[in-house]
Amino acid sequence: MPGGALEPGETIHECVIRECREELGWEVAPRYLSGVYYHSAYNSQAFVFRCEPPPGVEPRLSVEHSAWRYFALDELGEVQRRRVEDCLDYAGAAVSGRF
Repeated sequence: MPGGALEPGETIHECVIRECREELGWEVAPRYLSGVYYHSAYNSQAFVFRCEPPPGVEPRLSVEHSAWRYFALDELGEVQRRRVEDCLDYAGAAVSGRF
């Protein structure tokens, strides 16, 4: 999942759009915010959005990445799996959690 830190003065929506552009070469429109998660190891919040890839467009990776692929839920670590499951199970309101 693309991600990164907010830049000064940037909103969370601007951040997800920028990160998808930088890391995947995709222009996305966030559909919804599915969750906000506190990560104690980093003392930071992670905001998870549901975005749709542009139809028929393969990712164009940035210099930060060397490969991409899709993962089955059971291949993800506990934190990533929970965030993806919460996003897929979205019921109209963002959830929160801590790790």
